Amino acid sequence: MSQLIERHSRKAARILDSARELVLDHGVRKVTVSEIAQAAGVGKGTVYLYWPAKEDLILGVIARELLTFLDEIIARITADSAAVLPRSLAPLLVRTGLRLPLARRVQSGDADLLRLLTQQTGDRELFARITPSALCETGLPIYHRHGLIRHDRPLPDLTYALHAVLTGFSTAMSAPATAPLGVDDPEQILADTVAQLLEPPVAPAGPAVAAAAEETLVVLRQIQEALLGLIERSQTLNQ
Repeated sequence: MSQLIERHSRKAARILDSARELVLDHGVRKVTVSEIAQAAGVGKGTVYLYWPAKEDLILGVIARELLTFLDEIIARITADSAAVLPRSLAPLLVRTGLRLPLARRVQSGDADLLRLLTQQTGDRELFARITPSALCETGLPIYHRHGLIRHDRPLPDLTYALHAVLTGFSTAMSAPATAPLGVDDPEQILADTVAQLLEPPVAPAGPAVAAAAEETLVVLRQIQEALLGLIERSQTLNQ
């Protein structure tokens, strides 16, 4: 069975799309399999051909959205190793996350979604690796080893500061109407802020950037594979 069954089944794709929209509109607890089936234009039994329970379907939806988030980050760094530099990566993370509202809800701590995601120990550990704090804790030691960030401040302090900056900018950029007037490019402000906060006075050499990018990609691909494994486990074999 393919890990992404929607690539081979239009019905499965419609079910996933409908489940995602209903969860965004009404939340996990209020959505029923019957409502998802009706929105997808299939019978209730068809849903169970692909997922054994509503919780498995929603888990698969969330995992797919987080997988999309990782896929975009991985593709960008693969195409250009300089995308791993803090001033480039921070806006990329925020911009990509803002395009994926369900992933953003997970990362911001939606109680019902987190309750579903943390029912199994393995799933709980996996999703914990994709939070802003976890990504900061994973990435900054790599950058530190390769000279992409400053060495005059303790690494935990820099990690906390970056997490706070990303969280704050994500909140502000998700509600532009509430932001102060006269700002045309918040992503550039984010890039400048992170550069001043983290980057060393002397820019790292190309080989150091490439090495940091490769290490970062290894970590991201490990999470990517784990998400694919979760998607496969969430689906039923009775197709």
